[in-house]
Amino acid sequence: MAIHITRVYTRGGDGGQTSLVGGARVDKDCRKLESYGTVDELICLVGTARTLIAADSAGKGTKSGGLPAVVRSELETSLRRVQNRLFDMGSILATPAGQSYPNMPQIGDEDSAGLEREMDGMQKSLEPLNSFVLPGGTLPNAALHQCRAVCRRAEREILRLSREESVDKRLVKYINRLSDYFFVMSRYASRKAGCKEYLWEYGLESAKAAKAAKPEKAAKPAKASAAAGKKVSAKRK
Repeated sequence: MAIHITRVYTRGGDGGQTSLVGGARVDKDCRKLESYGTVDELICLVGTARTLIAADSAGKGTKSGGLPAVVRSELETSLRRVQNRLFDMGSILATPAGQSYPNMPQIGDEDSAGLEREMDGMQKSLEPLNSFVLPGGTLPNAALHQCRAVCRRAEREILRLSREESVDKRLVKYINRLSDYFFVMSRYASRKAGCKEYLWEYGLESAKAAKAAKPEKAAKPAKASAAAGKKVSAKRK
């Protein structure tokens, strides 16, 4: 599909409206724009993750030894495909419900199945979880967790849109599976970099506060201790 852009600004949105695919005008804060706008945000974050993963090699200032070249290549290939599929999804969501255009991309069940296969492959390298994990430890891990969180928000926006108009259920299935994919990949990236994951420490701050508030045992007065000592001595005699 050939794209030719000669000028970015058009002034057409100065009044608070924009055009969907095909030219229909809608308000910029409508549910439809919220859905594909959030997908666009996710596309940006996937690009950030790709960039950080490409730079996460040994000697780059990470807490770990960095990702091996073969793993960086593996994740790059996978994320590149996902980023492009998300752009396709944005195009679908930006099209009026029930309409299509020539060579319009589609998100199918095979796309969700592909994510599942990738997750199954990554899971083979991971230990079972005994706690919830927190983002961080390496830059790729943190970036992939941010992708996961925004992916969930995109899913919520698409579901809200589906209450107003018809939305292909395969889109909902894919975006739901995709958040799981980002979660597994975040763990996989940490594992391959040799970095421990951040784990949620249940009640950590509550335990600290309770310990700080606990009163210390008062020491016995010196006179009372001396008197007790004399009684013991008297009994022995």
